[in-house]
Amino acid sequence: MFGTHDLALFALTVLVLNATPGVDMALTISATLRGGWRHGAAAVLGICLGCLLHTFAAALGLAALLATSSEAFTVLKWVGAAYLLYMAWGMARVGLRPVVAAPDEAKPLPQRLSRSIWQGFWTNALNPKVALFFLALLPQFIVPDAAHKTEAFVFLGLWFVLQGGLFSLGLVALSSLARRLPTRPGLARALNLSGASLFTLLAARLALARLD
Repeated sequence: MFGTHDLALFALTVLVLNATPGVDMALTISATLRGGWRHGAAAVLGICLGCLLHTFAAALGLAALLATSSEAFTVLKWVGAAYLLYMAWGMARVGLRPVVAAPDEAKPLPQRLSRSIWQGFWTNALNPKVALFFLALLPQFIVPDAAHKTEAFVFLGLWFVLQGGLFSLGLVALSSLARRLPTRPGLARALNLSGASLFTLLAARLALARLD
C-alpha cells in the first residue's frame, strides 16, 4: 500500500516505541494529572502536531540535514533542552509553593488548553532525536523501488501519528481515573517535584545526545 511493506511489523514497532517511557509520555501523564483529561488530550494533540512536522520534514528531506550537519543538530538539541528545563522550572515552582488552602479547597491553577497544546508541540518538535528517528525508521518499511517515496513517507508518518495518538489518549484515560482517587496535599507537591526532576533529567539526556 502506497509503496510500503510489512505494515503489521510497523504497527508492532510503533506500539513498542509508544510504550517506552520518554518525554511525550511524561508530558501526557503530567498534563492530565495537573489539569484533567482535557489538558491531557490537548498535550496529545500538540505532540501529534509535532510528529506531523517531523513526518513532512523527513518526507521533504529536511531531517537529512540534521543527520549530516552537526551544527544544526547541536543548535536544535540545545533549544529543545532549554525548553524542557523551562517546563521543569515551572513545575518546580508549583511544587515548592506553600499550601495555603485546605485539602478540600485546593484547586489547580487555571491554564488555557492552548498552552497544553503548545507544550506538547514544542517538546516534540524541538527534539532532533525524533527527526532522526523518523528518518531512520520509516525508510525500512518503504519498498526500495517505490514510485512515490514521498507519499510512502507521509502515509507511514500519518499511521505513526494516529496510532501514537490513540495510545496516548489511553494514557490520558488511565491518568484521569488516577486523578479521581482521594488525594492529600503533599501528593500534588510530590507529583510536580517528581515531574520537574524527570524533565530535568530528560533535558540533560537531550543536551548530551550526540550525532552518531
